[in-house]
Amino acid sequence: MEAVFSNFDEYLKAFGLTLGLFVVSGLASLVFGLFLASLRVGPVGIMRKAAAVYVTVFRNTPLLMIFIFMAVAMPKLGYNFKFIEDFEIAGYSVSAFFFRSCLALTLYTSAFVAEAFRSGVNAVPVGQAEAGRAIGLTFTQSMRYVVLPQALRAVVPPLTSVQVALIKNTSVAAAFGMAEAVATMRAFNNDNADQRIQIFLLFAIGYILIVEVVSLASYALERRWKVA
Repeated sequence: MEAVFSNFDEYLKAFGLTLGLFVVSGLASLVFGLFLASLRVGPVGIMRKAAAVYVTVFRNTPLLMIFIFMAVAMPKLGYNFKFIEDFEIAGYSVSAFFFRSCLALTLYTSAFVAEAFRSGVNAVPVGQAEAGRAIGLTFTQSMRYVVLPQALRAVVPPLTSVQVALIKNTSVAAAFGMAEAVATMRAFNNDNADQRIQIFLLFAIGYILIVEVVSLASYALERRWKVA
């Protein structure tokens, strides 16, 4: 364990980057997934089919292939996202690698988020949406004020599972130059072959702590909405 504790700042930076990938990709996938779910249950046939094709393609494509497309194919097509490095947030510049990793994770995770939202919407009795339309609400208003508030209570458990999977999926970014937790663990193991088990356990504990925080937050949210 000495290898990790003597370089604890690198350990914290690695998990800080893992958390950054998770938070940015998680929020973006929730927004884009909700948009896709709205299209999936919407009244416009062509949009329903387009969203269904997107979900089918990205849900059945390995995440590693999406990362390879972002890292290899996109720059050859002229999309290297270098412009993102000109922006600063609180004094820190965002790298193009970080942006491409978040984009790959968001595109992949949004497909699962969309299906979680769609299952929640389908759990709301049809009469609720019909009642909304009966009092003159449009489809968007009916979704916003009637259906989604009820659907959100049902989607917390499946959305939590998707977000937990996203935390672990951030490790794929290690193969593309991101010094997140798994990449840092591999570097520690290479330099300290006699402490591999201890290093592995400490990094596993880091992942477990993050997952437990997300699970506890989900449980608290579920209880609060259940009481409400």
